[in-house]
Amino acid sequence: MQDIIIMNGYGAYVWSAFLFTLFGFAALYSLTKFQLKKEQKRFDAKFKNLDLAKVEVAKNQIIYKEILSYSSESKI
Repeated sequence: MQDIIIMNGYGAYVWSAFLFTLFGFAALYSLTKFQLKKEQKRFDAKFKNLDLAKVEVAKNQIIYKEILSYSSESKI
């Protein structure tokens, strides 16, 4: 077990690089998730209270369909 940790003297470099990468990915994931929630709130605030005519126009837009498909996949 100690050989795995030490790795012929390179263990400190390898494990620090591994931990740095792990924390970096966790930070990027957290920031991306935060931004997604923020954008979903903005989207809901903008489009939740539209009248029926504007809802039909929005439903026909391609970007609206893409956003809805992504948001429905994330809730599964």
